[in-house]
Amino acid sequence: MSELKCRTIWESRRQRWMIMMMPCRLVLGLLVLNVVLASPPRYSRQVEPDYDEDLDKVDVEYYDELTTDEPEIEISTLSPDEDNDPTPGASLEEEEEEPEEDPEKESGDKEELPIMPSLIPSGSGVSGVLMGPDTSGGMPTCVLCTCLGGSVYCDDVNLDNVPPLPKDTTHFYARYNRITKINKSDFANMNKLKRIDLTSNAISKIEDGALFGLPALEELVIRENSVAQLPALPATMTLVDASHNHLGRTGIQNEAFKDMTGLLYLYLTDNGIDHIPVPLPESLRSLHLQNNNIQMIHEDTFCKQNDLNYIRMALEDIRLDSNPINLSRTPQAYVCLPRIPVGALI
Repeated sequence: MSELKCRTIWESRRQRWMIMMMPCRLVLGLLVLNVVLASPPRYSRQVEPDYDEDLDKVDVEYYDELTTDEPEIEISTLSPDEDNDPTPGASLEEEEEEPEEDPEKESGDKEELPIMPSLIPSGSGVSGVLMGPDTSGGMPTCVLCTCLGGSVYCDDVNLDNVPPLPKDTTHFYARYNRITKINKSDFANMNKLKRIDLTSNAISKIEDGALFGLPALEELVIRENSVAQLPALPATMTLVDASHNHLGRTGIQNEAFKDMTGLLYLYLTDNGIDHIPVPLPESLRSLHLQNNNIQMIHEDTFCKQNDLNYIRMALEDIRLDSNPINLSRTPQAYVCLPRIPVGALI
C-alpha cells in the first residue's frame, strides 16, 4: 500500500508541475512566433538563364584589353563666385560706428530711377502714354472708352463728339452714341487709322477733308445716321457703308468711287438716291442699293457697250430690290455679269 500511495503522490505532483509549466510554454511559443514573423522573408534563388554556347567562344583577349583603372580626379578648391560675396555683413556695433556720408555725395552716387510715364495734357492732340489723351471733360480717352492694342472701343458711352485718340489707333468704334458732327480736326494726323465705325449716331454733317487725308483708311461705316453729303474718301478704301442716311439725289459726288481700285463692298441702302454712282471700280464685289429711287440702268452702267466679250466676274452681288425699276426692260445691261441683279423683273 505504501508503494501505491507513493506513486499516486508522484503522479499528482507531476500533473501539478505540468499545469504550472503550461503558461511558460505558451509564452515561449509566442516569443518564437514573433521572432519568426519579424525575420525577413526568404526568396527562392532565381534560376540562372541559359546563355548560348557561342558566348563561351568570345575572344578572351577583348577582356584582357579592358582596364578598370579609374581616371584620376584632381580635387582643388573652387574659387568663390564673384556674384556671391561670402564676406559677412557688418555687425550692429560696426554699423553704428560707421561715419555718416555726405548727403551731396550720396545723392550723386545713387542710381537714377526710371522716369514714370505721365498722361498727356488735355488738348495736346498727341498720343497718351498710359490712358490716352484727355477728352474735353478732362477724362482720358482710354478710361472713358476701352483701348486694346490699336483698337479703341467707345460704344454706347453717350459721346457728343469724337474724343481725342492715341496716335497709334488703327480701329475706332463709336457706335450708339450722340455724335452730331465730324470735324476736320477729329482725325487729324491719324496716319495708322484703318477703320472708322460710327453706326447709329446722329451725324448730319462731315466736314470737307475730315477723312480724305487718312493714308491708311480702308473701311468707313456710317450707317444709321443723318448724313446728307458723303465726304471725299481716300483711294485706299475697301468698304464703304453709308446705308440708312439722307444722301438723296445730290449726296454723292460725281465719280466718287472711280479711283478706289481696291473697293470691294459698297452699301448705299435706304438713302433716296435716284441713280447708280458710276463708274464703279473693277474690284467691286458687292453693291447694295435696295430701298432707293433708282428708275433706270444704262447698258454701260456695269458692262462696256462696245465690247461684247467683256466679262465682269468680280461683281457677283447686286441688290436693286425695292426700287421703281423693271430689270427685264434693260437685259443688255447685265450680259457681262456672272449673276442677274436682285430686283423686279415684271
